[in-house]
Order: sequence, then C-alpha cells, then structure tokens
Amino acid sequence: MGRDLDDVDRSILYLLQRDARNTTAQDIADTAGVSPSTVRNRIDQLEADGIIKGYHPEIDYEAANLPLQVTFVISAPPTELPDISEQIRGIQGVIDVREMLTGRRNVHVDVVGTSTADITRITDAIHDIGIEIDSSEMMRRRHVQPFNHFFLQGSELEDAHGEGDVDDTES
Repeated sequence: MGRDLDDVDRSILYLLQRDARNTTAQDIADTAGVSPSTVRNRIDQLEADGIIKGYHPEIDYEAANLPLQVTFVISAPPTELPDISEQIRGIQGVIDVREMLTGRRNVHVDVVGTSTADITRITDAIHDIGIEIDSSEMMRRRHVQPFNHFFLQGSELEDAHGEGDVDDTES
C-alpha cells in the first residue's frame, strides 16, 4: 500500500504532471510555499518511494512519421498475463501494454507504425505468441491531463471545473 501525501507532495506531483521539463524546484517552491531544497528532498523521497517512477517525453508519433496508432484489445488467461505482457512488449512498434484487473478483454496494447504493413507485422507477431486479438481501434487523438486529486490546495487551480472560489451558501 502507498503512503499518505501531504499538500506539498500533491503540489509537487501536480506541477510535475503539468510540465516536468519546464518546472524548476524554485517554481514549485514558490507555488507550494516551501524552500527549493525541501522540494528537491521531497522529489527524491517520492522517487525512492516509487511514487514518481520516471520522467517521459510526450511524443507526437504522427509528427515523428508514425501516423498509425492502433489499440489492440486481447483476452488472455489471467495466470499468463505477466508472460504474455512481456512477450508483447518485445514486439517492435508496441509502445504501451496495459494489463486490466477485471473483464475478459484484459490486455490493451497500443502500437504505432508508418504503414498498414507495420500494423500487420505487429498483428502477426501477437498471433505468433498464441493469442487472438478481440478488437482493434485506431486512435485519432489522445488527451492527457494531471490527476485532479493533486490540485494545489488553496489555489485558483483547486477547483476541477475551472471555477474560482465557490460560495456554497444559499442567498
């Protein structure tokens, strides 16, 4: 089980999710009301605790000449998920594998390619593992945003609906 996060930890996580590359310890410190050294120590602790697992670029695959983005949905025996997931991650063009906790369709695989030949090669490689693809969906656009639980307490960013201070008393 994880550990409880305080307002400083949540502020750090929220701001890093918004733009980790361009957010400095000083920026976070100014927003969270603590010193930059406190921010650096907290980030080190969040990393050591496995809460922050890495910093990854958000890639526009279409701009990188990989215009086809497809999600395959697969049903796999639950006892074989770790092995199947590992094998699928070894296929060139696979960028994300999600093992689902519930449901028959319990593996979602995101792939990219430059042509239908790439997608066919990936499909064939998945079939070679001995599993069938239940469905495939082509992605149009993906929108990622910070988890709103990490909104900064007491700031204009706190309200998830973009409303500032809300007076919930009746007139």
